[in-house]
Amino acid sequence: MSTVLITGAATGIGNLTARALARAGHRVYASMRAPETRNSAPAGELQRLAEVERLDLHVVELDVASQESADRAVAAVLENAGALDVVVHNAGHLVTGYVEAFTAEEIAHLVDVNTLGVQRLNRAALPNLRAQGSGTLLYVGSTIPVTTPPFLGPYVVSKAAMDALALVTSYEVAPLGIETVIVMPGAFTQGTDHFPKAGRPADDTGVTAGYRTLDSLVARNEQATESLFTPGTQADPVVVAEEITRILSLPFGERPFRSVVDLTNSLVEQANSAVLEARSDFVRRMGFEEVLHVAQM
Repeated sequence: MSTVLITGAATGIGNLTARALARAGHRVYASMRAPETRNSAPAGELQRLAEVERLDLHVVELDVASQESADRAVAAVLENAGALDVVVHNAGHLVTGYVEAFTAEEIAHLVDVNTLGVQRLNRAALPNLRAQGSGTLLYVGSTIPVTTPPFLGPYVVSKAAMDALALVTSYEVAPLGIETVIVMPGAFTQGTDHFPKAGRPADDTGVTAGYRTLDSLVARNEQATESLFTPGTQADPVVVAEEITRILSLPFGERPFRSVVDLTNSLVEQANSAVLEARSDFVRRMGFEEVLHVAQM
């Protein structure tokens, strides 16, 4: 079994994944911001779960917006466990609203959390993974770079950037024995804090008024998302945690590069397949075939 560090484990998919992996026998470090203050409740729940079920489950503080915090978290895991095998990049935040209403600084902040947070943790973890010549970077991405729905513009940008960062990083770490997995959840309107805690433009200086004719569409955004599910579908994000657990149960080298967990019957897998063919052909014709993850070929 592996030693796993998960970001954004206070709620939602990260929390569910920490529980599932620990129950599957992995040594899990569930990270979150401020586990002794603002997130003391979920941190305490995970610690109690570990005691009651005798799980190798630990809480560690990690703010992906801080390189120092990422460095400390990885150092704490290595000191406590003596190893780090898998990094699960899950932390993220959702915003909704008209793109024009967000300042460039607000969009930059979202990219900082959803994209650059990944880079900070990779910079903290990769030296150890490179030194041991093995490891797995597992990214909880999204189908949204493919589906690109309206009224979520900054979030789409940040998740697309994260996906691209994961991809180009995979080229460079694959020859060093480090595999990449990108899990792409579809929309989930239940079981996460994404929609309830979604951010809005802080000060749109009247921009929103210029889009008043679209307000009725925005008002039913969550309802419209729910309409994508086949009636009777239990859209529980626990299926994402179960898929991550399944993937990490596979032998190293046999894990898929991408896995779509989508209950909205979208065409994301077909789109991925077409892009994969074009991208792989391009890289091969450059003479760089060795940087392709084995599962991409």
